[in-house]
Amino acid sequence: MGAEPSRRRGPTHAVPNRREVARATSIVRYAPRSAFPRHTHGGGEEIVVLEGVFQDEHGDYPAGSYFRNPPGTSHVPASAEGCTIFVRLWQFREGDDQQIVRRPAKEASGPGAIELFDDGAERVRIETFAAGAAVTIANLRGLEGLVLDGDLRIADVTLTSQGWVRLPAGDNLHAVAGPSGATLWVKDAPLIHKDVLQIPG
Repeated sequence: MGAEPSRRRGPTHAVPNRREVARATSIVRYAPRSAFPRHTHGGGEEIVVLEGVFQDEHGDYPAGSYFRNPPGTSHVPASAEGCTIFVRLWQFREGDDQQIVRRPAKEASGPGAIELFDDGAERVRIETFAAGAAVTIANLRGLEGLVLDGDLRIADVTLTSQGWVRLPAGDNLHAVAGPSGATLWVKDAPLIHKDVLQIPG
């Protein structure tokens, strides 16, 4: 799931969770030489870089980078070459102030999991599955998944790169990796935290 390529110097959006507006889960595409003015993350911002290189005044973040910008932080986002990012806005909990930056692991790729974040209330990781692997992920409190590479068949639906799945607590994820395997970004957490930050107004 993604936006069509942009012909202007700015971001375009594709929003898989359309029922949520300010509290949003989106895929955003920056055209080459895109830039935003400085903005503050009032409710926090969580980003996965899917394609290209995302940038701000602190550095460059290639595809595979993950970061959490907690409420009150700010930056000046841009992309010289263009990029596509997965963004979650206004979904931080009260008191959650952990800022995390994870760039892609340099070690050889292969089946397994890479832990990105775990504070007890939520766990974020990247899981890689071999071709044809049967996949089961237990879901005790809510689950989101975004296909980063390859494809994953869930029941009669095949999710390809940037395909997104969101399951309520109790619905375990059962899937089969495609012929080239699959890499999945996984968030194990309530779909909406009970103590989620409230949107002003």
